[in-house]
Amino acid sequence: MKVAFHTLGCKVNQYETEAMAKLYRQQGYEVVGERDFADVYVINTCTVTAVADKKSRQYIRRMKKVNPDARVIVTGCYAEISPEEVSKIQGIDEIMTMEQKRNFVSGASPVASTENRTRAYIKVQEGCNRFCSYCVIPYARGPIRSRELDDIVNEAKALLDAGYKELVLTGINTAQYGMENINLYDGSEISEEIFGIEKVISAINDLEGDFRIRLSSLEPAVVNSEYVKRLFKYDKLCHHLHMSAQSGSDEILKAMNRPYDEQGYYDLVNTLFDFDPCYGISTDIIVGFPGEKEKNFEDSMELVKDCCFCKTHIFKYSRRPMTKAAEMKNQVSPQVKNDRAARLEEAAAKAAEGFFEVNLAAAAEGRTETVLLEEIVTKKQDGIEKGFFVGYTGNYIRTYIPCDEGCGKARGVELKANTFVKVKLTGLLADGMTGEIVV
Repeated sequence: MKVAFHTLGCKVNQYETEAMAKLYRQQGYEVVGERDFADVYVINTCTVTAVADKKSRQYIRRMKKVNPDARVIVTGCYAEISPEEVSKIQGIDEIMTMEQKRNFVSGASPVASTENRTRAYIKVQEGCNRFCSYCVIPYARGPIRSRELDDIVNEAKALLDAGYKELVLTGINTAQYGMENINLYDGSEISEEIFGIEKVISAINDLEGDFRIRLSSLEPAVVNSEYVKRLFKYDKLCHHLHMSAQSGSDEILKAMNRPYDEQGYYDLVNTLFDFDPCYGISTDIIVGFPGEKEKNFEDSMELVKDCCFCKTHIFKYSRRPMTKAAEMKNQVSPQVKNDRAARLEEAAAKAAEGFFEVNLAAAAEGRTETVLLEEIVTKKQDGIEKGFFVGYTGNYIRTYIPCDEGCGKARGVELKANTFVKVKLTGLLADGMTGEIVV
């Protein structure tokens, strides 16, 4: 029997898909590619945008054409929020609720493999209590439920024993780990005790071995700059954070029910850059939120330019069921959303170039980066096809290392996937930078 999986959306969905795949393997199934002929197709859906809903429907129909006799199982946030709509899609045999999926994957830890053989995800919590006015996820995933620390640490040990060199801590709202009853924006003083996601970072940081820890995100609607400073002492924690700004306008942030203002976000960014001028910061921005005027949009443009984001994920606002924003007046037209998204894409590309230039300047002054090697690729450089060994720096720069024929070595140093190498960044290429092995 063969089973295929298709995953949309966040890293939590990816983690849960891998957990389901592990359980199917244990039951004797052969896991095949998502476009291959299979006896069972499992679609793990997303509903963060209307586009995600559409992609879920398209895949369901496509796979039924590959094998009309296949059993099709649909789960995930789209199936949870809109079960009646999903049930009307021709060809579905079963809808697995979020609770059923949760119970199913609970028996799969530790998850032995994820997106590649170098990096693995560890889900640390489930759910969100924020209820931002545009977001349907709290309705789909429910309130915060944090995993026991011992379970997380045991999973981390198993992944390290399996050879992984980078552990990515992820969740629906990672920053809310262990914060079921804590809100750093309610005016209360920060405890001296280790709490929140820091507790997980501290425990994993103490494990032996040559590896690094990456946070998939740190939500500015949950933490503040004082809390971020606490994380700097952990030497295995990568100098990269994804912090979803969503808007650079105080007016829009308030309408979104985000509990910080533009200055509060700048404070977080400045805290990171004061610690390390090359700190990698990525973000999400929503354009066309209800009531967004040109001035509000310009504030988001300025935020992207000023913060020198290494990556900006841009979303055109999409009405989501059950959310307050869906009922707001002054919905922005699709044409305006498209125009603003295009303009912001251009600004985001320039911001990324600015981030790369900062790193080049630091390299010229002697800074080196540690790259975790992943794969060999071919890219054109100066019009010539060349071989590169590719990996990511701690501050999340995709780094292309020129290598000899076959890419077994560079500058006399042996290159092998899933190993760390010291690199000096030397220039820009494709979606990242070139790097030279330091010998």
